[in-house]
Amino acid sequence: MSDRFNIERMPRSSNDITLLLLLLLILGVGMSTLFSASYYYGGKRFNDPYYFFNRQLMFVGVGGVLALIASKLPMEFIRRRLPALLLTSLFLMAATFVPGIKQSIMGANRWIIISGISFQPSELVKLTLILYLSTILSKKQNSLDDVVNSIIPPLIIVILFTSLIYLQNDFSTAFFVIMLSLLLFFVAGIRYRYFLFLFAMIIPLAAMLIFTKEHRVRRLIAFIDPSSDPIGTGYQVIAAKDAISAGSFWGRGFGMGTEKLGGLPEAHSDFIFAVFAEELGFLGVLFIIALFVAFALKGYTLALSYAEQNRFEFLFAFGLTSCLVFQAFINMAVVVGMLPATGLPLPFFSHGGSSMVVTMVMAGLLLNLSRRSYE
Repeated sequence: MSDRFNIERMPRSSNDITLLLLLLLILGVGMSTLFSASYYYGGKRFNDPYYFFNRQLMFVGVGGVLALIASKLPMEFIRRRLPALLLTSLFLMAATFVPGIKQSIMGANRWIIISGISFQPSELVKLTLILYLSTILSKKQNSLDDVVNSIIPPLIIVILFTSLIYLQNDFSTAFFVIMLSLLLFFVAGIRYRYFLFLFAMIIPLAAMLIFTKEHRVRRLIAFIDPSSDPIGTGYQVIAAKDAISAGSFWGRGFGMGTEKLGGLPEAHSDFIFAVFAEELGFLGVLFIIALFVAFALKGYTLALSYAEQNRFEFLFAFGLTSCLVFQAFINMAVVVGMLPATGLPLPFFSHGGSSMVVTMVMAGLLLNLSRRSYE
C-alpha cells in the first residue's frame, strides 16, 4: 500500500507559485513599459499623460477579476460552457459586419462598439478555438484516423472563424489562428500525412491571399527592403530599427527614449518592444526574451504533466501556452525586422483592452491547470 502511494503522482492543492510570480513579473514590466511608451503621446493627443496607462490599468483590473474566476472554476464546468462560448464568439464576429456596431480602424473591421465600449472579437476567438479543439480532439483521440468524423468537423469550425477574421481585413490574425489550430491538430496526434496535406493546402492559399491586396504586398516589399518606401510602408520598420539601434547595449535609460516622441508609430501598441529596446538596450531585450522563454518552459512542462493523465488538459495547457508565447515572439520578430508587419500585439505589454483581458483569462486558466496538475 505504501509503495503504491509513493509511486502515484498526487494532484497539487494550490496554484504553481513560480508560474504566478513569473506572470506577475511579465505584467509588471509590461505596464511599466506601456507607461513610458505612452506618456508623451497621451499628453499630446488627450492632454493627459496617464491616459493610456490608466485605461490599461482598468483592463488589467477587469482581466484580473476574470483571471481569478478562471483560476478557480472546475475544468469540467468550463468545458460544459463550450457551446455557449462558440455561439457567443460567432455572434460577436458577425457583429463586426453590422453597420452602427462595427468599428473600422486603419481599414480593418476588427472591432465592435456598444455603448462606448469597444471589443475585438478575434481575441476571444483565439481562446474559444483552443478550448474547442482541446475538447473535441481529446474526445476523438482514439479515432483520429477517421478523417470524416474526427478531422473534418473541427476543421470546418476553424475555417469558419478564420474566414470571418480574414473578411475583417485582418489577414495576420487569421493566419495566426489557423497555424495555432494546425499545431493543436499535430500535437493531438493526427497522422503526419493528414497534417502535411493541410499544411500544403494552407501555405499556397496564404500566399495567394497576400497578393490579392495591395497593402499586403507593400508590407512584404517593406519587409524585404524598407528603403524602397521610407516615408510610407517602410517608415515604421525603419523607425523601429532606429530605436533598437539607439538602445545599443545598455540602453538610453528608462523613460529616456526619443523615438516614442512621434518618430515611432504605434509606440504604445504593436511596436512597444522597440521602445523597451531603446530604453533598456540589448540587456533589456535579453531579459524580456528570458522571461517569455521561462514562461514557455513552465507552460509546456505543465502541459506535459498531463500527457498521460488527461488528454484534454494536456492540449488545453499546450494551446494556451503556445498562443501567448508564439504571439510574443512573432511581435518581437516583426519589430526587429525578421518578419513582415502583422498587427499582433505583444502580450502583457501592448495597449489594448480586448487583448489584455483575454490574455489575463488565459493566464488564469493556466494557473487553474497548474493547481490541478500532477507532481
